[in-house]
Amino acid sequence: MSVDRATGPPLRLLERLSSSHGPVLDLGCGPGCHTAKLPTGAIGLDPAATMLALLGERLPDVPRVRGEATHLPFRTESIGGAVVASVYVHLDRPDLPMALAEIHRVMEVDAPAELVLFGGDQDLTEVTGGDFAGRRFALWPDDRLRDVVVGAGFEIVHWERDGSDDWPALSFGIRRLRSLPDFVGPEMRVLVCGLNPSLHSADLGVGFGRAGNRFWPAALAAGLVSVDRDPRDALARHGIGMTDLVKRATPRAAELTKDEYCEGLTRLDRLCTWLRPEVVCMVGLSGWRAAVDRSAGAGWQQRRLGPSPVYVMPSTSGLNAHAQLPDLTEHLRVAAAGAA
Repeated sequence: MSVDRATGPPLRLLERLSSSHGPVLDLGCGPGCHTAKLPTGAIGLDPAATMLALLGERLPDVPRVRGEATHLPFRTESIGGAVVASVYVHLDRPDLPMALAEIHRVMEVDAPAELVLFGGDQDLTEVTGGDFAGRRFALWPDDRLRDVVVGAGFEIVHWERDGSDDWPALSFGIRRLRSLPDFVGPEMRVLVCGLNPSLHSADLGVGFGRAGNRFWPAALAAGLVSVDRDPRDALARHGIGMTDLVKRATPRAAELTKDEYCEGLTRLDRLCTWLRPEVVCMVGLSGWRAAVDRSAGAGWQQRRLGPSPVYVMPSTSGLNAHAQLPDLTEHLRVAAAGAA
C-alpha cells in the first residue's frame, strides 16, 4: 500500500481520536501542512522560528510553541494525540528511544499517535546531493524500529511500508500504554533491567518508584546515581540506563507468564546487541530463572545479552524481606564494577 505522506497521518489520527481528549500536537509542524487537518485546538511545535511564523500566517488561530522533540515543553499526560511526520528521521538512531520516552511522558494513557520515519539501515548520515543536500537522515530496519517503539511503552496499532522509492516511508500508528518507556541510549555503563513496571511506577513515570522499594536508595548509596528517582539524569549524567524485561504493567510481578519473560528476554538481547551496554544488571531473580536458568542464583551469569555480561541481583521490592539495603547496595556496586 502506498503511504500518502501529505494527508495520511493526520487523517488516520482523526479516525482514532477519542471523543474526550486533550489537545492534539503536530510535532515538527513546519508551515502547518498537517496542522490544518487537525481538530480545533491543535498545537504546532517546531524548533524553527521561521516555520512557526509561516504557520501563523497560514493558521493564525493555532497555538504555536517553539521547542525540540527531545525536550517537549508540556505537562505530563497533557496531550491527547500526536502527529510526528518525518521529524525523528533527523535524530541519530541511538537517540530515538529517549525522544519516544519524551512523547510517551506528555501523552495521555491510551492516546493515539501517527508517525512517519524512513526505512533502510543507516545511522544519521548527511545527504551529499539533490534537494536535501546537507541535511542528515537516519534510516530504520522494520524490526529494530518496532523493538524501539515497543520498548518506549507503546502498542503498535498499524504498520505500513511504502517501498516505492529508495527511502520507503514507514508509516505507523501507536497507542500510549500505561507503562514505562525505556530510558536507554548510547555508551551505557550499566543497563538496569527490572521485571516489569508496577502500576504505581507506570503512573509516576519512574521505575522502582514506590516508596518502599529500595532500588533508588541502594543506587544512591552505591554511587550509580546522584539524583533520587530521576532516570533521565541517571542516563545523561552517569550512563545508567533502565528498561524492563516485560513492558506490561501489573500490580504484582507474579501475574507475569513464562512466555512474557521469554519474549522480553529476546527483545532485551536485541537491544543489547544494538546499544552494547557494558553491563546488564537484572533486578529480580524470577524473570531470569523463568527465561534462562531456573536454578540461577545472584551474581554473574554464564549467558550474555548481546555482547554484555549479565549480573542478577535480588528484587529491591519492600516485599523481599530477605534482602536488606546494605546487601542490595553491594550488589549494585559489584555490577557497576564490572563495567570497563
